[in-house]
Formats: sequence, structure tokens, C-alpha cells
Amino acid sequence: MAYKILFSDIDGTLLNAERDLSELTVSEISRIREQVPVILVSARMPKQMYHLQDKLGIRNTPLICYNGALVLVDDNPIHSTEIPLNAIKQIVDFNENNPDGKFHINLFNTNSWYVEAYDYWAQREENNTKISPEIKSNRQVIKEWEAIQKGAHKITCMGDAALIEKAYRYFKEHLGEDLHLYRSKDTYIEIANKQVSKLTGIQKLLAHFNILLEEAIAFGDNYNDTEMIAAVGHGVAVANARDEVKAVAKAITVHHKEDGVAQYIRKVF
Repeated sequence: MAYKILFSDIDGTLLNAERDLSELTVSEISRIREQVPVILVSARMPKQMYHLQDKLGIRNTPLICYNGALVLVDDNPIHSTEIPLNAIKQIVDFNENNPDGKFHINLFNTNSWYVEAYDYWAQREENNTKISPEIKSNRQVIKEWEAIQKGAHKITCMGDAALIEKAYRYFKEHLGEDLHLYRSKDTYIEIANKQVSKLTGIQKLLAHFNILLEEAIAFGDNYNDTEMIAAVGHGVAVANARDEVKAVAKAITVHHKEDGVAQYIRKVF
């Protein structure tokens, strides 16, 4: 089948061992980009993806950000789903009142990223994404967002594994019905509105351009890619993907460190 659009996860899928785009990936996407739009789909904020789009020559294409919570076309939102303020307050309250100590919280909305302190976790995230946070207290962010009725597209909690485990259990019990709580590491919780996923973001974008789900090909590696890989016309897992992703994929390409996406593009297109 001639696929009309290509979606790819970034970290662990499109990027190489240096967390960058290889020469082969750039050349293969450059080769097909005029015929097949290449859309980046990630938990990242928009401006954490711009430099990758620039390298690939696809800066004018849409973006699916925050695991589907924000979909941009021509840098304008066609879909946006936020974590409500009452949930953000509960997360911050728990952290401030925890007798075992506090963990690091990142609050994201569109291209704004707020942290309370430029600590180890903020520096690590900055190093990984090439973007710097704004230093502002969680309470101040909540106060400012409350005035304009704005929520978070994503929240991440980072810290000591025992603190994060305790927080995860609490959030699961008290907020689990309304929020996605995703753990890629024992020191990390990624939080989003339960109404969103990478698949919902893809569906919003495809409806906007009147393209069918069966006409899409997608690449992924992690739990949050599973629905997307299962639903599109041709879902491809990289060799390093979670077993759950491989189980629903129609094909498996080589490891992301061996340019799995580029190798598959070369074969199929």
C-alpha cells in the first residue's frame, strides 16, 4: 500500500545512541518528505522538537506534542487537552506536605516549562532536550494559570525512587481515574490527561487533513506508543521496543541505535 503519511516517536525510536539524528535518518527522510509528510509524535514540548524538524527539513509540518495533548498545524493548535488545575493543586499539595521530602516537578504548557529550582533534574532534562526551563514556584504558576483558566499539557515528577514510588501510589489512588500516570523509570512519573494519547493526537490530525488511519505508517518503541502502533495501517516497532509494542506491530525493524526507522523507510519507500 502507498502510505500517505508517516508518524514517528522520537526518543528510543528516531534518535541514535547520541540522542541525535544520524546522517542516514536525515537523508532518508529528506528523500521522501515531499511525497509523504513526516510527523514527529512525542511526549516533548513543541520547541524541544523544532531543532529536529529543522535538521530533517520538515519545520513546516504539523507536530503532535505531549503524547497527543497538543496538536499543532502551522504552529497553531488544532487540538489541546490540559490537566485541570484542581489535579495540579493535588499533586503540588502532596509534594509540599510529604514528610519524607520533596521531589522535582516540571509543569508544561505549550512552549512554557516551569521548575522551582535549577537542580540536577532540571539540568538533566535541559541536557537531553536542548531547552532551558523558567524558574518559578509551583504555587506562582498555579496562581497565574488560575487567573486565565489554564492547565498543564504535561507534568513530570522526578526524584529519589522511594519518593516517586510513594507519589505514584498516591496519585494512582486519588487521581488515577482522570490522569494517565506513566513510569519509564523508577525515578520518573509522566502525567497527562486521561483523554489523550498519541493515537488521539494522530486521529485529530488525520481528520484535519482527511486522511484515513489505514493510510498511515508509524514507528515506536515504548508503552505510550502501543495504541498508535496497533491502530495505524502499518505499525512498526524498533528492535529495542517493549514487548507490548512488538506484540501489536505489523513489522519489526532494527534497533534505534542502528537507524531502524531509516532502514525501514529505505525498504518500504
